[in-house]
Amino acid sequence: MRPFEDRSDAGRQLAQRLKHLYGRGVVVLGLPRGGVPVAFEVAKALQAPLDVLVVRKLGVPFQPELAFGAIGEDGVRVLNDGVVRAASLDDEDVQAVERTQRIELQRRVERFRRGRDRIPLTGRIAVIVDDGIATGATAKAGCQVARAQGAGTVILAVPIGPDDIVARFAGYADEVVCLETPPLFFAVGQGYHNFAQTSDDEVIALLDRARNDFASAAAIDTAADPPLRDEEVRVRAGPVSVAGHLTIPENPRGIVVFAHGSGSSRHSPRNRHVADVLNGAGLGTLLFDLLTPAEERNRANVFDIELLASRLVDVTVWLATQPGTAALPVGYFGASTGAGAALVAATDPRVKVRAVVSRGGRPDLAGRSLVNVVAPTLLIVGGRDHVVLELNRQAQAVIPGPCELAVVPDATHLFEEPGTLERVANLACDWFLDHLSRAVTTG
Repeated sequence: MRPFEDRSDAGRQLAQRLKHLYGRGVVVLGLPRGGVPVAFEVAKALQAPLDVLVVRKLGVPFQPELAFGAIGEDGVRVLNDGVVRAASLDDEDVQAVERTQRIELQRRVERFRRGRDRIPLTGRIAVIVDDGIATGATAKAGCQVARAQGAGTVILAVPIGPDDIVARFAGYADEVVCLETPPLFFAVGQGYHNFAQTSDDEVIALLDRARNDFASAAAIDTAADPPLRDEEVRVRAGPVSVAGHLTIPENPRGIVVFAHGSGSSRHSPRNRHVADVLNGAGLGTLLFDLLTPAEERNRANVFDIELLASRLVDVTVWLATQPGTAALPVGYFGASTGAGAALVAATDPRVKVRAVVSRGGRPDLAGRSLVNVVAPTLLIVGGRDHVVLELNRQAQAVIPGPCELAVVPDATHLFEEPGTLERVANLACDWFLDHLSRAVTTG
């Protein structure tokens, strides 16, 4: 490959690959510091607003350059479990590094934005730009932050990265654009003649130039109706309070409550992607943490289906008390273990659940409750997820209510293969629109 002269040169070349996005409601987000000079050139070519997406790597204490994860705004955290195990890091080690980096993250937010609000992403195309991808932990956190902030589509765009970059970001980014993937890739800097560090002052100067030069482009179109509600919420669930993100579009046709799988959270990029599709179709969504951070430390809680189902019921009861959601028909979307909890909760007499969708779910974990499921249920399974596929076939034979099994060809358990997660989202959207809209019509 021919090295880029510097980050600006890389940005100009990257912009050529992204020119089809011109005029399509794009916000360009640079990952500071090195990603911002690249992002500036992309934003300039697209005449799109430029903002920073502030994230921080979490480095192994005795080898800080080795990232075991990253954090971002809105409480997002991504961990590389393999590195955590290899470095023998315990919870205390992880939390100590995270505390330090959150202080630095907040400092950067204040320094780069200098009191200005971040550019809203709701319903827009977020193009996340860095100067290259090494481990990918920082960019994954960035994708999750953009999802959490309401981006309708997330595109990762970089000049250089490993040859498996598309596979690495499946489920995080809807599209990956990478100019160079050298077969002997060992560091981002190998792609540049000049790879000098970018300073905070340079980042601030570029953001100021973008505001001045792209002032008209950066004016966000307010003609489209914003969501009625798009906010973080706290919900009382039994003895604890759980965190969630509630989105209610204009003229909602129903609301879908998400139950995530083990080891995940309300920031699940896969669930967030599905939620974005549902929001675009006029359905409200509530993604929430089934467990508190303290409860998650007890691994047994992650598989306590009765506990998880009770949280779903409590949250559904709460929705029935909220302005804008009280009269809406409710659906459940469950992933992995969360699907088992959703099926159990759907049989609880305190709630009326009109439809259930399971993504790569474990309906067998619902146990005897399966024979009481009458809500129309769609079981979505990857064609190459053989064990889970058989479990879902067995569940379909037991569930007495309307139940369909949709097999996504060539997909594995996490639907990481290109196009498979989009298929899940479309199947779920059609199912909910059919059954929740029917509930509105028939009462």
